[in-house]
Amino acid sequence: MTRPEGSFAELIPELGEWNGGAGIDVDSWIACVGNWKHAIGYGRLFWPEFMEHDGCIFRVSMFDEPHYTQWQEMLKGDRRGIQAVMNHLHIADMFGDTSLMPTEAQVIFVGRMLKDIWTAKLARDYPGMEIAVTFQEKGCTDLRDYELTFWRVPEKQGAV
Repeated sequence: MTRPEGSFAELIPELGEWNGGAGIDVDSWIACVGNWKHAIGYGRLFWPEFMEHDGCIFRVSMFDEPHYTQWQEMLKGDRRGIQAVMNHLHIADMFGDTSLMPTEAQVIFVGRMLKDIWTAKLARDYPGMEIAVTFQEKGCTDLRDYELTFWRVPEKQGAV
């Protein structure tokens, strides 16, 4: 994974406030403030379950047959487009507390990390199948524009 500029102390400013201002490392901070329920919930997001449907790959938690049919009609059967829209995730929308908006560096860090994780999971679950995983981070003017998605790349005609 490509590390963003800066350190964890910049990504998690609270680290420097611990120990009377002496700071704390990330692993110790997680041990102090971590929550089992959050770890389990993030596990589902970071290591999702995928499924194959009609030659396409989807996140199980986001797939819905009626929506698939609607997108199929709207996008005139464009499987890449259908998968891209049904599988997309706006990084800044991952958390419900909108009063705690992340910084751009935090969004980019999480987006890059999820891209790497999803790429590894999809390769493990679908060996030999080409699946494109993209994280939109160029040209974003709003934090909600940073988006992660994936789709199955169609096999080339006549490939042996």
